Amino acid sequence: MNTLLITHPSGLAHDNGPGHPERADRVRVIERILEHEKFMTLIRSQSEQGTREQVLRVHPNSYLEALEQTSPRDGFARLDSDTTMSPGTLMAAFHSVGGACQAVDEVMRRQVDNAFVAMRPPGHHAERATPMGFCFFNNAATAARHAMAVHGAQRVAIMDFDVHHGNGTQDIFWSDRNVMYSSTHEMPLYPGTGSSGERGEYNNIVNAPLNAGDNGVQFREAMEIAILPRIEDFGPDLLIISAGFDAHRRDPLANINLVEADFAWATAKLMDVADRKCGGRLVSLLEGGYDLDGLARSVAAHVITLMGM
Repeated sequence: MNTLLITHPSGLAHDNGPGHPERADRVRVIERILEHEKFMTLIRSQSEQGTREQVLRVHPNSYLEALEQTSPRDGFARLDSDTTMSPGTLMAAFHSVGGACQAVDEVMRRQVDNAFVAMRPPGHHAERATPMGFCFFNNAATAARHAMAVHGAQRVAIMDFDVHHGNGTQDIFWSDRNVMYSSTHEMPLYPGTGSSGERGEYNNIVNAPLNAGDNGVQFREAMEIAILPRIEDFGPDLLIISAGFDAHRRDPLANINLVEADFAWATAKLMDVADRKCGGRLVSLLEGGYDLDGLARSVAAHVITLMGM
């Protein structure tokens, strides 16, 4: 498999302040573990800077302008109790969007089989006009809309296995019959959304909540019963993964007990669906994961699976 890895130094310049779990060391440990010789065949690229046009396919201009006006020249601008801007935040967010769209371009043009974008800030909590949960632009939503606008994709499926529900992605696609959003997540947990009864206007939302203390048995059951068949029936032209690794048993922000093998299993299952339904076209975008060791080892398992090894 030809797997593309997209990163950019701007991800290190976004600062949430001292002691914040969403920190630059997250991408540092990912980059370090992916330097191992078993990842030598990865195709590596720096993220392009995203454009206003890409962002505006998802977020209104008033929202983008508000973020631009809030962006500080020094110090911090706190948007809510969890979400903070520093002087490097906006550029990092644009590169996260740009990397997501760049990955879509490469996969849709068959330049690579699949791609993993190791960028921050994450995106799946960002609603149309509300930043929250460490997120500013919704990277997965932007990637989906880019695939449809630029590459003619008719249907896009997004699978989110971050331990926190992607309320932003659900909000954006609630009334879009051409995008399917599915999620496994701990409930109740931030942000409080994601019940199985939340199904979207066109039954295009699939939530499979997990309980605190659940492990790979319950996670795999949720995937196999609730989610994978629905993605298969939807028949997407592109499959996007919101790849959060904070359901790992070591993560400090949640209470699900997944291990690296569970993420590798889920990746392989999603690749199988992509192979059957959309010619293998798959893009994975980093979301959460806040224990550095658990994050690094989980990403390594995810990427080695993407590589077909």
